[in-house]
Amino acid sequence: MSAIDDLQANAAQPFEQARAMPPSVYTDPAFLQAELSNIFSQDWFCVGRADALANEGDYLTLDLAGQPIVVLHDGQGQLRAMSNVCRHRMSTLLQGRGNIRSIVCPYHAWTYNLDGRLRGAPAMDQNTAFCKSDVVLPAVACAEWLGWLFVSLNLKARPVAQELAQVQELVGDFAMETYSETFFETHVWDTNWKILAENFMESYHLPVCHAGTIGGLSKLDEMICPPGLPAFNYHTILKDETLKIALAHPSNTKLEGERRRMTYLLAIYPSLMITLTPGYFWYLSLHPHGVGQVQIAFGGGMSPDYVNDPDAQTHFAQLKTLLDEVNIEDRGCTEKVYRGLCSAMATPGHLSHLERPNYDFAQYLNARVQADLG
Repeated sequence: MSAIDDLQANAAQPFEQARAMPPSVYTDPAFLQAELSNIFSQDWFCVGRADALANEGDYLTLDLAGQPIVVLHDGQGQLRAMSNVCRHRMSTLLQGRGNIRSIVCPYHAWTYNLDGRLRGAPAMDQNTAFCKSDVVLPAVACAEWLGWLFVSLNLKARPVAQELAQVQELVGDFAMETYSETFFETHVWDTNWKILAENFMESYHLPVCHAGTIGGLSKLDEMICPPGLPAFNYHTILKDETLKIALAHPSNTKLEGERRRMTYLLAIYPSLMITLTPGYFWYLSLHPHGVGQVQIAFGGGMSPDYVNDPDAQTHFAQLKTLLDEVNIEDRGCTEKVYRGLCSAMATPGHLSHLERPNYDFAQYLNARVQADLG
């Protein structure tokens, strides 16, 4: 059977009898190609926070399902995404992140405005078929939602606000759109992207994998893992006074009761993982880098209540140190899982009730890789 058939058989089981996904789903290059074609080429992908592109000419680049893309602030109050490939000899144009006045090809200096229209092309006056006004960088769908910036290669993708309306209903009172990003990093780990996604989706591993950091604060009996929804799954944890910045600031009058100390762990399909508290957030946006590696965008920041708090920077510095230590532990665990499931003797075991999000993720993947996209 193919890996797609393996997953279909796995996803057919009810949650009460569910097992982890089969090893082939993580190791088969053909399955990865199905993910790139049916998921990453079709669905919305999060490139980070919109406030990272606050000024005219701010840009970031990424490869999405093998397609080089640039996202930028065009100076007209609009965030736009477009192909990052020159329309001349097809060099990539920009790298990394930065700020520009125009897009200049590093190969022959063809120059584009920030809206993607060609501004100038040296020594092209003798080609009678060339018309500068005909040349424009192809558009990529781009949308901002609650402070997050998404792109899609599918120009007919359902609007993000509609796709994620149930997320907004769930955590709208946290006002994610007002949070400020204070750090952003990129990493590559030696594991499959789905292993890291699943690691985020369940907190069952916290007492063991994170014994050196947050494991002792993790109470399995207080974790709530409801059934997932079509575009995402989530679970919640209640925080205590140990990490003040995880609690609602005294000036916050919108959150009441347990929501003042509630942490949401949101897994927005396919690969945006958000830890959201009343005081801070951090996130991972994941993209496959072959079957055995994952490209990670890692960022985070604070709610507005904490930005100007006298002790906020101290609290956040302590938090960032903790997150870095937690990441080291997660990297060790997720890379061990990938090495293990590559074994010929690897067999997926039954899932705990605390791994309900993983089951829902498998259901999403199965539906998407089975989809007939025409």
